[in-house]
Amino acid sequence: MEQDPLSQLRDIHIPPPDGFWPPAPGWWILLLVILCLIAGMVVLLRRRKQKNAWHRAANRDLGRLVNRAAVTSQWFNELNALLKRSAMARYPERRPESLSGNAWIDFLLETSPKDRIASRPVVTSLVESCYQPVPSCSTDDAVRFAQLWLGGQSC
Repeated sequence: MEQDPLSQLRDIHIPPPDGFWPPAPGWWILLLVILCLIAGMVVLLRRRKQKNAWHRAANRDLGRLVNRAAVTSQWFNELNALLKRSAMARYPERRPESLSGNAWIDFLLETSPKDRIASRPVVTSLVESCYQPVPSCSTDDAVRFAQLWLGGQSC
């Protein structure tokens, strides 16, 4: 019998390679960061969509008004109401629902994206046509201004 203790040792062996599961802690952290970023993007996109819902509704209502355009004070009242609802959604802090007459005209021109001087006669005529038995504003001019005003209002 051999008394050599070294002869009882087994040869060097390499342990089997690690599997891909479970991942290292760094991969878990990366996954968590990616999931947080995706959740944040979803929340931001939903908020933006909700914030601009008034704009989509206003454009849809304007399309309906355009389809049944008529030179009547009722049609101009509806267009004016559409602009007022849009203004209340876009500028709630300025309380546009309380405006009428020249104050409403000035508000529309002030918040209009461009060409305010050229738009003044159209806006004045648009607002005054709500109260006239035979409106003086053409529906084309009124719709063009409403599209211009609504087009520059999205957030």
